[in-house]
Amino acid sequence: MREVTVDTAAELIEGGASAVDVREPDEFAAGHVPGAVNIPMGQLSNRLDELDRDRRQVVICRSGNRSDAMTDVLISAGFEASNMLGGTQEWVESGRPVEQPQTSALTVRVIETPSLGDRSYLVHDGRVALVVDPQRDIDRVLEVLEADGVRLTHIFETHIHNDYVTGGFALAQATGAAYHVNAEDEVSFQRTPVRDGDVVEVGDRMRVRVLSTPGHTFTHLSYALVERTGAGERAVGAFTGGSLLYGATGRPDLLGPDHTDALVRHQHASAHKLADALPDEAEVYPTHGFGSFCSASQTEATSSTIGHEKHSNPVLTQDEETYVRELLDGLAAYPAYYAHMGPLNAAGPEAPDLSLPELADAAELRRRIEAGEWVVDLRSRTAFAAGHAPGSLNFGLDGAFSTYLGWLIEWGTPVTLLGESVDQVAEAQRELVRIGIDRPAAHATGGPEDWSDQPLRSFETASFADLAAVRHHREVVVLDVRRVDEHEKVWIEGAVNIPIHEIPKRVAEVPDGEVWVHCAAGYRASVAASFLAAAGRHLVAIDDEFDNAAPAGLPMVGPEA
Repeated sequence: MREVTVDTAAELIEGGASAVDVREPDEFAAGHVPGAVNIPMGQLSNRLDELDRDRRQVVICRSGNRSDAMTDVLISAGFEASNMLGGTQEWVESGRPVEQPQTSALTVRVIETPSLGDRSYLVHDGRVALVVDPQRDIDRVLEVLEADGVRLTHIFETHIHNDYVTGGFALAQATGAAYHVNAEDEVSFQRTPVRDGDVVEVGDRMRVRVLSTPGHTFTHLSYALVERTGAGERAVGAFTGGSLLYGATGRPDLLGPDHTDALVRHQHASAHKLADALPDEAEVYPTHGFGSFCSASQTEATSSTIGHEKHSNPVLTQDEETYVRELLDGLAAYPAYYAHMGPLNAAGPEAPDLSLPELADAAELRRRIEAGEWVVDLRSRTAFAAGHAPGSLNFGLDGAFSTYLGWLIEWGTPVTLLGESVDQVAEAQRELVRIGIDRPAAHATGGPEDWSDQPLRSFETASFADLAAVRHHREVVVLDVRRVDEHEKVWIEGAVNIPIHEIPKRVAEVPDGEVWVHCAAGYRASVAASFLAAAGRHLVAIDDEFDNAAPAGLPMVGPEA
């Protein structure tokens, strides 16, 4: 039955067939066949794994035209599928019931921190608000509260974070809000302890259910948000922290190798606990997973639901042993500064001081460099290569600035910031306080000619095509500063691999000669190049995508070559 009437479609659906509505979300929201799932036609080919191959699929659109084409797509993919003639239009005209998704009166504000790959959340009902996993610079939260005209009453922490310094304690001090932290977490500040199964009332409309979801840490919590309406209660979503992420989970190895096996198994069980406890339409609101090294793997997704994760997330589609094996095999190195975040967060960090540090002139900058301090040039890698103060290091604000600076620096080393403007310096300060580097030693603005009383240094930049051409007539050292796991998949023949986070201590190991340094896209190569330049090496920084290496004619080695 490739084509079925509305009556037959209703019988099939009642008998266990799935209804797939291929209209756009706004059309679907206006009214749809009860129980139908919405997969817009432009997404269907990429979302086939969300459909049950053991059930017939009844394909629906507005009038039957789009669904006709999508029925062919499903049949070609091996599904039993039928197009409902006349579409939703005919269904409505026949007097059959339609379903409309419940709309929420709650507002969910996402506060992004792209440089660290994290999200915080602020939810309110128009009067009172709650916040989940706020970062150190709490002025961002206070601004949203003021703009929306709501009062913060509750702050929830999913776990003692490893990748940033929390703003929860400072926010509670500033607002008087209750600060909810797992009762089992050992902290040195006053909090409102919560445990698995607790329910917290937030105003008249919001209810938060506490769920123990160990895996990222042993005491990790998730929070299910329930909206109270005149018609009853509705599960809006779950704030899953480092537990269930978009297409992934939080990594289980941050507490050390002795705990990793236990935690990864906890993570599998916790994800299934969330999937069982919440309806398919509930939104998933993770803290990590947008570039954070706290995520076991990365995804491009920006939103998801429990139902979507059930069909697409390995932790919910794989058995425990397969999930454990594949996740552990895929774990890479994570930033060294993570070791400092847990103790800082357990101590209850205060609000940061974001005022400008003292101003330094060229002589002062040279003195700091000669003393072994870090003088950090915040400009782009192109600008740095063209001319910079001797001995300065390049961590541009156009990349993962705080992640890599925090990873490479010896903790406690004084940092001075060089920016083209006060705004650049202020942005860098904000990034640094999020990882516990609170007060730069000094700052300077302007350009390299203002920052040095010596001749400026520079180095060349090039492409992989340039490297291929050079290797035809002279020997050069190719330095690959990608992580070991990246390098081992595929590398340029003869390349030396020193991961970026090991560069400061291993510069002397770079072979003698002209060095061409590369990474995956250029940012890490520039950071490494600045260390090599400070050491007096003759170098070229490759500012190019690694995917261009093979097409440029460079010989490649490795399992993915």
